[in-house]
Amino acid sequence: MESNYLQRLAEKTITTEELLKAVELDFALLPFIISGVSSPKASVRYGCAKILVDLSRKQPEKLYPNFDIFLSLLDSRYRILVWNALAAIANLCTVDTNKKFDAMIDKYYGFIDDEYMVTVANVVGNSAKIALAKPYLVPKITEELLRIDRIHTSPHLTDECKRVIAQQAVEAFDKFFNLMNVQEKAKVISFAKKHADSSRTLLKKEATLFLERWGS
Repeated sequence: MESNYLQRLAEKTITTEELLKAVELDFALLPFIISGVSSPKASVRYGCAKILVDLSRKQPEKLYPNFDIFLSLLDSRYRILVWNALAAIANLCTVDTNKKFDAMIDKYYGFIDDEYMVTVANVVGNSAKIALAKPYLVPKITEELLRIDRIHTSPHLTDECKRVIAQQAVEAFDKFFNLMNVQEKAKVISFAKKHADSSRTLLKKEATLFLERWGS
C-alpha cells in the first residue's frame, strides 16, 4: 500500500502536495519517501526530495534522525538533490542538538566554490537560517560568505551571477548582523559599501538599505 504512493507519483496520479499531506498524517510513510529519492524515475526522485525538504522545514524534529541521509545527498550526481540537501540541512540546524552540522560545516561551505550559480545561491540563501539557529557559528559563516567576491566565474556562474549572489549575501547579513562582533560588523559593512554602487539595481538597493540600517 505504502509503496503504491511512489508508483502513483511516477504515474502522476498523485501530486507531491497530496503525498506530503499523507506523510504528515502518517509518518510511517517516511521510509518510503526516503527510498524514493533513489528512484531512477526523475518525477519520483525529485518529488520525494521536495517532500523531505518541506518536512524538514515544517517538522524538523521528525526528520532530524535522518540527518545523515541529507549529508550523503551532498555527494549526489544530481545537482537538484544537492540543492535540496543544502536546504534540508539548514532547516535541521534548528534542532541539531548533536551538532552534526558543526562537524560538516566545511563541506557545506565548500559548495561556495561550486561552478553552478544555483548551488552557491543555495548555500548563501540558507546561511541566515543556520546563523540564527547556531549563533556561535556566526564568525565562521560570516567569513565564508565574505569569500563570494573571490569565487571564480564559469559558464554557469557569470559576473552577473556573482552580483545576484552578493545581493543574497547582503540580505543574509542583514538577518544576523546583530549577532556579529565588532570586527565582523566592520568587514560586512565594507562588503556592503563595495556593492552600494553596483550595476545590478537590486544589489545596489539592498546594499544601500543595509548601510542605512547598520552603518554609514
